Amino acid sequence: MSTFLSLSKPEPRAKYTIRPLDIVEVLSHRIRHGTEEYLVRWRTKPAFPCPPRAVASWHSLPELRDALHHIQDYIERDALSGNGTHDKSQTSTTFSRKRKSPEDDGPLARGALGANGLMTPDPRSRSPSIADIDTPDSGQHDGPPIYNGVLQYKEGRIIATKPRSGEVASINTTTLPTSQMQQEASRTSVEQAEYAIRRAFDQKLAKVRKVRLENRFDSTTPSLNFDFIKDYVLREGVSGDTPDTFHGCQKCKANMGGNVGCEYTAICDCLEFAAVDESALKRKDPELYEIYKIATEAARNEAEAAGVDGGRDGIDTTGMPKRFPYSKPKVGGIQTMVSFYREERYPIFECNINCRCGPRCKSRLVQNGRKVPLVIFNTGADQGWGVKCDEDLIQGEFIDVYLGEVITDEETTRREKSSEATKDKASYLFSLDKFAGDRDPTNGNRPLDNDDCYVVDGQYMGNVTRFMNHSCEPNVRQYTVSYNKHDLKLYNLAFFAYVDIPAGTELCFDYAEKDEVELDVAIARREHALADPDNKDKPRCRCGASKCRGILWD
Repeated sequence: MSTFLSLSKPEPRAKYTIRPLDIVEVLSHRIRHGTEEYLVRWRTKPAFPCPPRAVASWHSLPELRDALHHIQDYIERDALSGNGTHDKSQTSTTFSRKRKSPEDDGPLARGALGANGLMTPDPRSRSPSIADIDTPDSGQHDGPPIYNGVLQYKEGRIIATKPRSGEVASINTTTLPTSQMQQEASRTSVEQAEYAIRRAFDQKLAKVRKVRLENRFDSTTPSLNFDFIKDYVLREGVSGDTPDTFHGCQKCKANMGGNVGCEYTAICDCLEFAAVDESALKRKDPELYEIYKIATEAARNEAEAAGVDGGRDGIDTTGMPKRFPYSKPKVGGIQTMVSFYREERYPIFECNINCRCGPRCKSRLVQNGRKVPLVIFNTGADQGWGVKCDEDLIQGEFIDVYLGEVITDEETTRREKSSEATKDKASYLFSLDKFAGDRDPTNGNRPLDNDDCYVVDGQYMGNVTRFMNHSCEPNVRQYTVSYNKHDLKLYNLAFFAYVDIPAGTELCFDYAEKDEVELDVAIARREHALADPDNKDKPRCRCGASKCRGILWD
């Protein structure tokens, strides 16, 4: 728990609050009687563009305690973070960005940072006028003015409605905030809101194992409009088999391979579609090896003609020796992905709850969850928030999976075109299309079409990997991991260390999953991409790698 959010005693809650879905945005802010107030626009249908007679009203922080993400969006949109929180003539401030002395080991003074690297207010300098987020307004003002409507207070909630009769303050909401409001907001602190926002995020993060927050640059906080989850959330139109229906290996035993489960790859049912161990096959059965090579070449040519990646389709590898994806676990050691899978990016098929190999089977790694401690940190650069590890990672070590809402291709298109979609929406969407083109046993063995593949949207719910940044020269790569070999549409996206990574190094992966090229080729491609007029409106890549492609998406 951060020192930023440490509390000496529980606080009372506001008697009435606003539901976050009832408002669209925050328009301005001010301070009245020592308390920050925020002007909100109430939701209309449609929400955008703003209707001229939309209801708008002023509210104190306690009333907006459930809608802090709207205030956070407003602060970020208008670049108000740290606004009015310090006297530039003094050397010690609450949220100072100044370096205090040459001895400081970061861009901020030691006194402004908590032991966990969080930018925190100095309790000694905290103004007595600052109100806690949960402290109800104690009658210091007459109540928030409202435009184009009236407020009702029911069952702990504040509701805005159009008046049935009588006069109300009227204004063209599209003109808000007024120039006077803008002037006042530009010189008014948002310290109370930033304090509340940090506390709210820290409360969310406290429920996540082995993850901490670090910000050595400013008083900002990762988005509150994000929920940490432990598994996929399947949305409308998405279906998946329940674990009890997964097909597990029946010939393997828990006492095989020195009590680490699956040992004989040719008989392991879970490895039916795993990568063939060609050297072992060639050694044991040269004739079958030649047949296999001819079949794989034909499948590859067919896939290229169809414009899809060559996969398992059309090749019966039953009884052939396969490759285990992971090293054999050792007492006190770290189990890692073997080099073949690391470089070839072949799908990994782990065992499941219906297997007879036991819970210690060496083919169970990703399903056991993250073990490494991670840090969500402010990069202090254009990339914003990033992720690093608190300990050294070795090549092939499992980090975590990517989670989010699993949606259909149709829903993905709708979200991308939505009026409320953010400009970086694409960076949170990952298509589960690894098996596109393969024959789907759950759909009459018809080839899986790209339009039928699901998409993971991690923008508003997911886990810590949602904060990982892109790099054209990544130290982390993403791999397909399945616990149900017959389900081509629902599987995990797992991150593994692609190289040895020292503690404290930012973890980055390639959003576009491109193959590595030589430096001179990368530079030539970047120059061509940036000069191409068709790429003018495409998002630029700011990873800073020597092989940077210049743009994020083709």
